[in-house]
Amino acid sequence: MSKILSLPAISSRPNPNPDFPNPHRHRRSQATTLARSSLADQSLSAAAAKRDLLDLISDQDRGLRTQNDPSRLSKIVDAIDALAVSGRNTVTTGPSLSGTWRLMWTTEKEQLFIIKNAYLFGTRTGDVLQVIDVDEGVLNNVITFPPHGVFFVRSTVEIASTQRVNFRFTSAVLRGENWELPLPPFGQGWFESVYLDDEIRVVKDIRGDYLVIDRAPYSWKE
Repeated sequence: MSKILSLPAISSRPNPNPDFPNPHRHRRSQATTLARSSLADQSLSAAAAKRDLLDLISDQDRGLRTQNDPSRLSKIVDAIDALAVSGRNTVTTGPSLSGTWRLMWTTEKEQLFIIKNAYLFGTRTGDVLQVIDVDEGVLNNVITFPPHGVFFVRSTVEIASTQRVNFRFTSAVLRGENWELPLPPFGQGWFESVYLDDEIRVVKDIRGDYLVIDRAPYSWKE
């Protein structure tokens, strides 16, 4: 009489034996670890680039000294480009763009001219600001002349992409303690915030100029 051989059942469930780990689970864990490592590396790279940039502009008098120092300018632009790489996949045109931003450094010749020559008009240049309200679609570029003077240009803004903002000047005002002089609007363009965090914003604009600005400890109002 022949015997029927009984074979062990083959289960389709993963083997719970820890000596034989699930290869799919291992690959998922490895991918998660690599992703976390990549994010950590990007964070460290951004922190280093930011530190380099702030060190390079710290003694540049908002850009006045850089005008006559092409070597320093080149190093600052390199630091900006490095920071832009770390911020290339981020959105910088959201609600965090709103606020009062204070100039730390720039290559904009018009602003630097005013900063340098305000004394010729019996005054001095105080804070230079960008005041943005994304929800309202407005931007004010502001140059203060303490204690009472201010020049500001009103603009409308439109979000064009994750990092680009289009703007159009609508009016300008030169104001003293007891007087005000309206000026005609002049121009339009765009700027890109290539890096943005809780402390600083780094900007390139349509003319190829750069700005490094920080969040002012106050809110400017007309």
